[in-house]
Amino acid sequence: MTQRYLPLYRKYRPQTFKDLIGQENIVKALTNAINLNKISHAYLLCGPRGTGKTTTARIIAKSLNCAKGPTLEPCGECPSCKDIANSTPIDVIEIDAASNRKVEDARNILEKIQFVPVNGRYKIYIIDEVHMLTTEAFNTLLKTLEEPPENVIFILATTEPHKVLDTIISRCQRFDFRRITTEDIVARLKYISQQENINITDEALFTIARSSAGGMRDSLALLDQISVLDADKEITPDDVNEMLGRLSFETLFDLSSAITNADTQKAITLLDSVYNKGNEPFQIITNLIQYFRNLLVVKNCADRKIAAELTQLAESHILQQKEQSQTLEPEQILYIIERLSFYSKEIKDTTNRYLWLELCVIELSSNVKFSSYSQLLERIERLESGAVAAHAPVFSAAAQKPAQVVNTAPAVNTAPAAIVKEQPKPEITEMKSEPQKIEDKPAVAAAQPQDETSGNIQPEPQMQQQEHSAEPQSVPVAAGADVATVWSGILQNITSIPSRMFFYNLSRPLELTPDGITIGFGKEIFVKQAQDNSKNAPLKKAAMAYFGVSDINIHIKLVDENEMAQAAPKPAIDKLERKQPPAQTNNNYAQNDEEEESIALIKNAEAPTNPSKTDVPKDLSITTDAAPSDTEGSNGNNMPVNISDRSRMVMELFNGKFID
Repeated sequence: MTQRYLPLYRKYRPQTFKDLIGQENIVKALTNAINLNKISHAYLLCGPRGTGKTTTARIIAKSLNCAKGPTLEPCGECPSCKDIANSTPIDVIEIDAASNRKVEDARNILEKIQFVPVNGRYKIYIIDEVHMLTTEAFNTLLKTLEEPPENVIFILATTEPHKVLDTIISRCQRFDFRRITTEDIVARLKYISQQENINITDEALFTIARSSAGGMRDSLALLDQISVLDADKEITPDDVNEMLGRLSFETLFDLSSAITNADTQKAITLLDSVYNKGNEPFQIITNLIQYFRNLLVVKNCADRKIAAELTQLAESHILQQKEQSQTLEPEQILYIIERLSFYSKEIKDTTNRYLWLELCVIELSSNVKFSSYSQLLERIERLESGAVAAHAPVFSAAAQKPAQVVNTAPAVNTAPAAIVKEQPKPEITEMKSEPQKIEDKPAVAAAQPQDETSGNIQPEPQMQQQEHSAEPQSVPVAAGADVATVWSGILQNITSIPSRMFFYNLSRPLELTPDGITIGFGKEIFVKQAQDNSKNAPLKKAAMAYFGVSDINIHIKLVDENEMAQAAPKPAIDKLERKQPPAQTNNNYAQNDEEEESIALIKNAEAPTNPSKTDVPKDLSITTDAAPSDTEGSNGNNMPVNISDRSRMVMELFNGKFID
């Protein structure tokens, strides 16, 4: 009868402390404890699967119960060593807590610990997966685990120490096992391959070690599985990937290149061929996530050794990914990983998984060609700079040096005047009731310099007539310009029609200089409105553009009727030229109608108190001031009583004239 085959992970299980791989700190602590005879009554061994927890527990038991012990090198010949090696010990009891997790099982342990060991010095209980015990079972062992009999030792092993009660952990010496490095696993696999005459390449061993996630038992189990392939053929990484159901690096490289190069057709074709080989959609998308994760790490690591340690890739593969990552930004790789993660969740919950996988590849290969963040920022900066340049006010030479208003009348002192002196009030031409066509004229024709000898207006070459734009323009302030002319120019630069009409109809200029302007209102309610940003900001912007300065102070005052009468009169309505919009749309037509109506309202506000019927525009019905006896339902102030607050404000705005 042939001997039963023994798996590699059991055949090559470490038998002494020096055979343990990748746990040097734990080996050092335990060997010193045995040498110094400082053996604890309870140990807690924590760590990932396949890192040597149960093996270490058996080595501790063998070292303590060996006939030559306690020793660091058990003889392996005594009955105790043989029983432990054959997994048939009497004094070493291994318990699987997953199947013996009830409180009755814990009580059974308490009953047996009272008996002395048979062959060895200690009775050792190895409880594997101890986190599976119930709370009642933990509490049953609590007192015994704290103060066990002198010849009893508990060794608890678990992969999830956070599920173990803190009261249990505090009574044990805890050792945390770490994952075994890829290099250590490869070295161990190479040694076992030579001992078992397995024909396998180093790259294949590297692939096995990388797929085991730091577990030696998983690596040995996979090597054992692959060793039964064709003995005459050398085992390659492709064989390992095919056995694991994983995609090879070359396949992932081609598929990722098709995605990053926005070659949708090639990406779908490669995906179809991979799927037809039997690879599951979830496995494919998981491999893609890992591949792009490695690509991101390689791109951000200048040192190849660090990249190899973090990605567990071969040197040749790192070079290929390094070259591929040159054409991608980190933001693009992160975007791909985020979308792959999203579709991996969708694939888990759907019945047609391959459809969602196709959608994922199509989306990535279609959208990954978007510009990087740096390119997008550059484009935004160019667009913003172009928009600012297109809408920035065109400053004249006066903008570089603030112009001052000078009085041209003969005087002894020839220094420029800081304030525009009030000139004789110009006569206001009679306003016709019918709407007039507003012509596009230069806003400050009267502000051009005059010839000193002839007194005729001499236009400067720089002051040629320009088409009006939607933005206010800087205008040099001419010497001798009166307050009405300067005020007209400032009003002309106000682009908002309601704001322009507000200041035109209700305010009077008191002082106009490049340093500041002072505006007076006859009522406090209008002063508060003028101080609001919606009214104040357009006026300030227009004044800055007119004087060609970077900033100007706006002062709003409440004045009485006498000061209002002495101030400069408001300019003629025809002097407020309308700026033509660049293109007429439906909204423009509506705005022009609103402007025509606003100007018509101002004209009627300036009309005589009792206009004739022919002076009233056809689309407006004006009710003039009437005596209380002539107006039904009026109060003592010649204002109707039964009117809304809005109508009352309109009447106050237009000096008592009520507009239906």
